[in-house]
Order: sequence, then C-alpha cells, then structure tokens
Amino acid sequence: MANKTKKINTCSALYTPKVMETFKNPHNYGKIKNPSGIGKVGNIVCGDVMWLYIKVDKNDVIKDVKFETFGCVAAIATSSMITDLVKGKTILEALKIKKDDIIKELGGLPSVKYHCSVLAVDALIEAIYEYFLKEGREFPADLLEKHKKIQKDKEIIEKRYEKWGKQI
Repeated sequence: MANKTKKINTCSALYTPKVMETFKNPHNYGKIKNPSGIGKVGNIVCGDVMWLYIKVDKNDVIKDVKFETFGCVAAIATSSMITDLVKGKTILEALKIKKDDIIKELGGLPSVKYHCSVLAVDALIEAIYEYFLKEGREFPADLLEKHKKIQKDKEIIEKRYEKWGKQI
C-alpha cells in the first residue's frame, strides 16, 4: 500500500490567500533612479531588511514607489502592500498610514509577524524624512517625532545585540 501522506504548505497554513498572492506576485519591486527619498530599515532580531524608494512631484504627491526587501513572506507582502497604499497619495496622506492599515489590506497577519508591517511603515517614514531633508524643508512635527522614535528603537536594538554581532 502506497504512503498517501498529504503534504502541508506551512506558509499557506499561516498566511491569508492575499498575503500569499502578494508575496508570490509583489507589486512595485525594484529601485527608482534618482529617488526623492529612500527609507532603509531593518530588524537585527529577525533579519528583515527593507529599502523603500519614493519619487515625489512638485505637489508633494508620491508619483512612484518601489521596494527591495530581504526577508520572510510577511516582510515582502507588507513591503509590496505599502507601495500600493501610498502611490498617488500626498506626503501628508501617506504619513497617516498605520501598520493596521497594511494588516487589514492583507486580510490579516499572524501576530508574530506584525513587526513586518511596522518595518514597512518605518521605511515609508524614513523615505519621507529623507525627502524633506534633501529638499531643505521644515519637517512636519509628527514626521520628526516618528523619525526620532525609529532612530531610538534602532539604537536600543543595536545596543541589546551588540555583543551578539561581535561574535559573528
């Protein structure tokens, strides 16, 4: 008698169909030549790294957005989804996007993967921050506050794992 063991796709068991579709066919993957801003973020604990590129027009509308992500299914899906959510929006509209908006659009994420949606939002914030920096413009208060929090969190994580990094 033949062994009829059914194979289980672990990813499909963990993620919604929308997450899997977005992972398999991500939108807006790649780089932008001469971007208005680049957001570079990562998580030393899980190893995910995201680069988000934005091209902003004279009316502060995000005309193009692309990403490069090294990470898991959720990291790639959230990176792709944030590009869909911000394209065509003004900078101020884009700054209102939260991790919960990404999670909702993807039909949910396992709670252990919520940090991926946070990284996607952080990458957007850092890209917008760099845009304002390059343009020599005054930062909106909430943007400056968010940027400082991202930098502080990064320093805490790097300090916490400093000895670990030296062992490699």
